[in-house]
Amino acid sequence: MAKHDVEGGSFAAKDYHDPPPAPLIDAEELTQWSFYRALIAEFIATMLFLYITVLTVIGYKSQSDVKAGGDVCGGVGILGIAWAFGGMIFILVYCTAGISGGHINPAVTFGLFLARKVSLIRAIMYMVAQCLGAICGVGLVKAFQKAYYNRYGGGANELSEGYSTGVGLGAEIIGTFVLVYTVFSATDPKRNARDSHVPVLAPLPIGFAVFMVHLATIPVTGTGINPARSLGAAVMYNQQKAWDDHVSSSFLYSTTCYFYTIIKFK
Repeated sequence: MAKHDVEGGSFAAKDYHDPPPAPLIDAEELTQWSFYRALIAEFIATMLFLYITVLTVIGYKSQSDVKAGGDVCGGVGILGIAWAFGGMIFILVYCTAGISGGHINPAVTFGLFLARKVSLIRAIMYMVAQCLGAICGVGLVKAFQKAYYNRYGGGANELSEGYSTGVGLGAEIIGTFVLVYTVFSATDPKRNARDSHVPVLAPLPIGFAVFMVHLATIPVTGTGINPARSLGAAVMYNQQKAWDDHVSSSFLYSTTCYFYTIIKFK
């Protein structure tokens, strides 16, 4: 909330500055190198994110596979997988925030578009770059670890046994809401002004949000909360269950969360 001091019947200026809303269509962006540099950053960041995280998932499954000589308690476990996802988001948002804003997730991009933080052209191109980066990232995993990749499900999100589609959808709705809500909170100019005495690095709470959501929802859906992550894994694995359980609903649960988040910040 802005702070106002009454002096001589007048109010002091705001102690923070709201950035002007982004234009719906900004054709000038297409002529700027910074725009294409941002697209490259989103592509590379999403590719690295999927490469590291999917490789971690497959590595854990192979190390804990008793039938293949593994140890049921071996590998990094669910906690390690959650750390891999949260840690990579922290690293990549920190690295790309000054270039592209560090979205790395169509859910975040679309939420920021609805809040008029990015233009329609930028939002669409970011989503395309993120999805292509995700596909390439999983493609690298498949190229380097093809036998393990096919044997252990390709890191694709699938609904676990014992859970209905509605339960999985609800888990993803809440998880995506937590993530996008945290992004808006961490980048809110009012918060930065009000809590300027508390040095908080924005990528840190975002990474922790991803970490906590994964702890809660890995046993249910494997945790999506990122349509590009779900799409990239499903495209490369290309099995019907992965498509039926997750990708077809990923945009639905993400879109639902966008509106909850935008309403909250209006």
